Parts: sequence; C-alpha cells; structure tokens
Amino acid sequence: MSAKKETLGKTVGVVVAVCFVCSIVVSSAAVGLRSLQQENAALDKKSNVLSAAGLLDEATDKSDIAAMYDALVVEKFVDLSSGEYVDKPSEDFDMYKAAKTDEFGVEVGKSNVGFKQRSSIAMVYHIKDESGDVSRIILPVHGSGLWDLMYGFLALDSDGQTIRELIYYQHKETPGLGAEILNPAWQQKWDGKRLFKDGEVAITVRKNVGNDNPYAVDGLSGATLTSNGVENTLVYWAGPNGFGTYLKNQSWKS
Repeated sequence: MSAKKETLGKTVGVVVAVCFVCSIVVSSAAVGLRSLQQENAALDKKSNVLSAAGLLDEATDKSDIAAMYDALVVEKFVDLSSGEYVDKPSEDFDMYKAAKTDEFGVEVGKSNVGFKQRSSIAMVYHIKDESGDVSRIILPVHGSGLWDLMYGFLALDSDGQTIRELIYYQHKETPGLGAEILNPAWQQKWDGKRLFKDGEVAITVRKNVGNDNPYAVDGLSGATLTSNGVENTLVYWAGPNGFGTYLKNQSWKS
C-alpha cells in the first residue's frame, strides 16, 4: 500500500474517531442536562402563568417564582365537553401532547385556528386571593399566526368574562410586525375588554377600532394575519368547542 493511501486511511480513521467521541459527548450532555431543561421549562411555564395573573414583574426574583406559584396558583383539569372538573389523567399529563393521542384527541372540524385536534381534557389555573377565593382564571390558548401556531395564556376575572391579560410565550411571528403581540403597550389594550355579549363570543381584533369599544382591540399595524389569528384563537377557545361551557358553568364559584 502506498504512503499516500496510508495517509488517507489514517485521516479518515481520525475523522471517524473524532466524530464518534463528539457524538458520545453530545449525547451524554443531552442526557445529563435533561432534568435541568425540564426544570427550566416548568419554571418558565410558572412564570408565564404568574405574568398572566398580574403577579410577576421585572423585580421578582427568579428564586421566588416557584414558591409564589405554589402559594397562589391551583392547577385544575377540565373536561371541555361538560365543562366540569376531572382528576388529573396522569402525573405527566400535557394537553398539547394529549391532543395527538387516540385517548384524548378530539377533531376540531371546520375552524380557523390552525390545528386539527385538541385534547378533550385541558388545564386551567385558578389564582387565589388573600381570602382563598378565586380572583382570576388563566386559560391556555393556542392558534395559528402568520407562520406557525402561537401559544399563550388568557387571564379572566372571576366573572369569566372580563379580560385582564393576554400573554403569548411561544410564536414565530415577524419581528416588528406580528411579534408585537409581545409589546406591553399592545398587551395593555386587553385589560378590561369583554369576551361575551348576550351570551355569544364577541371579542374582535380589528384595525382602528379605538379603545372605547369593550369588545374590540386594535389590530397590529402591518400584521393583519397575526391579528386575525389572535381573534380566531380567542373565538375558538371561548366558544362551545373550547372553554365556553366551562366559563358558562363558572364551577370555580361553587
């Protein structure tokens, strides 16, 4: 065998060995960091729920979030067809993963929300006041934006009608346009808006509606499809196929 072939063989061998070692290192790191990633994801969810509840600000220490959540938030599970509370289906239940299973997946049918199935069981979050009563209900909502699904939390007063916050925590909207759903100035527009009128979902997101209309929020400039997506999301999840029956029952008051 020539020296050239020996050199090529050695080079290939070194490359393969390096790739093998790197793959082991990366795999080991991924496994080792998995628990930390899960903890961070759980903490991030708690932060978003507390933000929707109006209890979190920039001054809140990260180490206080878990304790604040445990003290003020009660996780509940709702059968969306009946609007009644049910036991937690499993220790690691996730409504978004459950939507893709045969056991919990329900066909959405004709809608503009951008997904084909939802879970029959959904999580809701009760925010307790000093007397232990429910002061806010936090509903997880998701629906299509311009590029992909947008995930957020809708916070309602205990009347099940008055909006206090709409917080999006995951999206792929265009910076400066659709991504303005994260702009505090736009988020503030939702405070005090009303979901229902005469028992029907009435909330809309439209351009230049002004702040006086209790059932409408100004759409985002240059982001009509994102604005439409927000409206479609709320109409679906506040309607009879989403949390509508639950909100009508107002089971948190019993």
